[in-house]
Amino acid sequence: MAAVPPAQAAPAPASAPAPAQAPAGRGGSACRGHGVDPAARIRYGSDVVIHASLARIWTLQTDVERWPVWQPPVTGAERLDAGPLRKGSRFRWTTPAPATPTTAATTLEITSTVRQLQRGGCVLWSGPAVGEGLRIDEGVHLWTFTEVDGGVRVHTEETWTGAQVEADVPTATAALAAGLEAWLRDLKTTAEHA
Repeated sequence: MAAVPPAQAAPAPASAPAPAQAPAGRGGSACRGHGVDPAARIRYGSDVVIHASLARIWTLQTDVERWPVWQPPVTGAERLDAGPLRKGSRFRWTTPAPATPTTAATTLEITSTVRQLQRGGCVLWSGPAVGEGLRIDEGVHLWTFTEVDGGVRVHTEETWTGAQVEADVPTATAALAAGLEAWLRDLKTTAEHA
């Protein structure tokens, strides 16, 4: 699930999936054959080339408890199990959700479970996000990492389902897009400059 930044930026156009990934569902990428929810009405995908080592980018992305250090929209994160991130790992994190025409501003608590993981290649997690007056029944979030000349192409896709967010698909999609674009910017900035 993407962090939802306090200020909603206009969504950037979705990029094509990273070429090294196999299709899964409606034109998306996959992690060990699994991808985002192909039936979800709320979806967004984007990618960026980061000029840093795959090892550095992977460590930043999978060291969940350190997300608040480099991602301002993540206000807290904790692992619910020990050891390296792996299939079945669980983590809980929080992020603000701004007010929309139908919901008040709130803080979302997200409990994610890793569904698939290939070390250095991809990670797929899913889970609900719940805040005061706002619920996303399930967010499914995919990240893929492909080495390219001069760096790593990082691709992300996410889908949301649930009656409340599906009641206003354009607003929910804009919030998802803004969150994913902010996450990619923060990951790129941190990996390239820290």
